[in-house]
Amino acid sequence: MNLQSVPPSQGVQWVRLGVKTFIRQPLALGGLFFLFMGVVSVLSMVPVLGSALSLLVLPAASLGLINAARLASTGSFPLPITLISAFTSGPVKRNAMLQLGVLYTAAFLGIIGITMLVDGGQFAGLYMLGEPLTEAMVLEGSFITALWVGLLLYVPMAVVFWHAPALVFWHDVTPAQSLFYSAMACWRNKSAMLLYLITWMAVITGTGLVISLIAGMLGGPAVINLLLMPATMIMAAMFFASIYFTYQDSFSGTEPVDIKA
Repeated sequence: MNLQSVPPSQGVQWVRLGVKTFIRQPLALGGLFFLFMGVVSVLSMVPVLGSALSLLVLPAASLGLINAARLASTGSFPLPITLISAFTSGPVKRNAMLQLGVLYTAAFLGIIGITMLVDGGQFAGLYMLGEPLTEAMVLEGSFITALWVGLLLYVPMAVVFWHAPALVFWHDVTPAQSLFYSAMACWRNKSAMLLYLITWMAVITGTGLVISLIAGMLGGPAVINLLLMPATMIMAAMFFASIYFTYQDSFSGTEPVDIKA
């Protein structure tokens, strides 16, 4: 396994491949993303530990969606069990993915803890406990500051975890090594990654504008509510599908062996 460099334009190609792969298997990838959201939502409702549990399984569940994109891109139909690929491929991979989940949970909760020092826990309550967003919170400077602090700290966290699940699963590197290699790959291809994110932002913004135009012609807010949820789910499923291609092009020797789907 070696790091590879790609041209900036590959960022746009990753988005195209994600969309194309979803179109190839829309029911499978859409259904798996819906199942993914259901699992995370159910875990988050567990008293006291719900938020931590949902964070703990997030790398493994994300790997399931990435593996589904791999299967769909080769013409295979990813079954629901694909979502738990990390847990059905032997104890070594399962334990490594759980360790990665622990690291992810610790890093995320650390960021939340820092935001609590800024606004006294308002942002943490909103994000972790589902407390309602009020007008007073939006107008309060400390809440906005905490929001920005959380966002700025999450960016480097996302970088180090971006390729980590795939590296742990397909290359058998340790969780700590996967974070290092992920950060190095994202940095080496930073121009492509930046264009990739900009392209997704443009696609999402454009989709929102189209929905707004349709709603304006057909009936206003009710139509927006009708279209927004499925559109959001589809876009998110496409986004997760595209993550596989960012990984595939960033590392040589990334033709994974056929592990139980």
